[in-house]
Amino acid sequence: MANLTRAQILARKTGKGTATLPDGSTVAIRALTRDEVLESQEKSSSTAERDNFIVATGMTDPQLSVEDVAAWAASDDAGALVAVSDAIAELSGLKPAANKEATKSTARRR
Repeated sequence: MANLTRAQILARKTGKGTATLPDGSTVAIRALTRDEVLESQEKSSSTAERDNFIVATGMTDPQLSVEDVAAWAASDDAGALVAVSDAIAELSGLKPAANKEATKSTARRR
C-alpha cells in the first residue's frame, strides 16, 4: 500500500450518506470532522445537547440549527432523532463497534 502525499491527505473530504427515519423518509448526512467531535464534547453539558449539536452539524439536507433539532426532539418520538444521530456517529467512526468491525477476521474453513 502506497503512502499518501500531503496533497492527498489535505484533499480528503468527510464521508457522506443518508439516514433513514422510522417512517421510511431519509435525510442527507455527513461525517463529523475531528474538530467538530471535540467541539461537541467541550460545548455540551448534557447528552441531549451533545446529540443536538451532532445532528445539527452532521445533517446536511435539510439543514437545521441546534435550536431546530432541540424543537424536533421535543415534538417527535425519539426514533427519528436516534436514527439520524446513530447514522452520523457510524459514518464518523464514533460507534464503539466501528473499530471492532474493521479489524474482525473472517472465519476459517475446517
